[in-house]
Amino acid sequence: MATVEDLKRYRANLQGEIDARVVYLALAEAESSAPLAEIYRRLAAVEEKHAKLWVSQLEKAGEKVPAWKPTPRARLKAWLAKRAGPQWILPTMASAETADRAMYDDQPESAHTGLPADERSHARLLWTMVRSAPMEGGAFARFEGRHRAVGGNALRAAVLGANDGLLSNFSLMMGVVGAEVSHHATLVTGLAGLIAGAFSMAIGEWISVQSSRELNENQLAIEADELASAPAQEEEELALIYQAKGLSESESKSLASRLINDKDKALDTLAREELGIDPKEMGGSAWEAAVASFFLFALGAFVPVLPFLFFSGAQAVIWTAVMSAAGLFGIGAAITLVTGRPLWISGLRQLLFGLIAAGVTFGIGHLLGV
Repeated sequence: MATVEDLKRYRANLQGEIDARVVYLALAEAESSAPLAEIYRRLAAVEEKHAKLWVSQLEKAGEKVPAWKPTPRARLKAWLAKRAGPQWILPTMASAETADRAMYDDQPESAHTGLPADERSHARLLWTMVRSAPMEGGAFARFEGRHRAVGGNALRAAVLGANDGLLSNFSLMMGVVGAEVSHHATLVTGLAGLIAGAFSMAIGEWISVQSSRELNENQLAIEADELASAPAQEEEELALIYQAKGLSESESKSLASRLINDKDKALDTLAREELGIDPKEMGGSAWEAAVASFFLFALGAFVPVLPFLFFSGAQAVIWTAVMSAAGLFGIGAAITLVTGRPLWISGLRQLLFGLIAAGVTFGIGHLLGV
């Protein structure tokens, strides 16, 4: 007989499968490549099959089966996939599938089904697609220099860029408000912080991406020299790479031998397989990264400035605090698309940290003003 905990688990499993199915269908609809779109549709069909298993478990326990309604997070992912393109959501889905790849291993209802194997297969397949597809096809996808350490996909970079602008300018303006300077001085400070911060971020991104490009170009030149001077050694390296990917020794050697005879294809393949470099992209455009960084930072930094353009005195301060608090909560909620954490926890955490930073700068400004 199913326990209360079992029923709770069945519902959570069902909701997870419903959400994944909706996102995969959206990815299929947005994907311009017919073969990739077919892969997404097959993944959606597998998730639907999994969902029906948990529906049967609930029915067997005499429980009412909830409607197949995706969560707000899943609907937002599907919307982003359709509007911004699959490259915005694919890394997030790959991370989620990897995190959940063992979720059915210890669940007795899935012991004699294909669920555990399917979950692992999905994780491997999606990460293969992430690594194989050029993720830097647009300006936002290239905006990842400063935030590369936290995963480097476009959605995460966009959220963090706006967060940098909002949090830094909100704290700066609260420090000036604490010093009790004039309305005009506070407004000028906010605008100056927006412009200076946006340019700082843009220059930092330009340097980061340009340095990455120059490093890639140098590595590619070294690889070209090695290919010209020691083709046999490079052929052996290619064969080993393909063996590591699962091909047999004879298949790996045959494929490496065919590739090495075409120098252009050989260099392209070595760059991708050995160095992890896409020769066509070389890390993306430094200028596009700079422009994207500038506008994302400016977008966030404009939020605390806006009320001072229409209000004055305490009214302007209150509206700035309210709008900035809403923005901080929204940014914290948006990052759950990547982390999978509960929306309200992440939103409140971001809000708390932001208010602490603004409170500290307000106190410092008040002390210095006095």
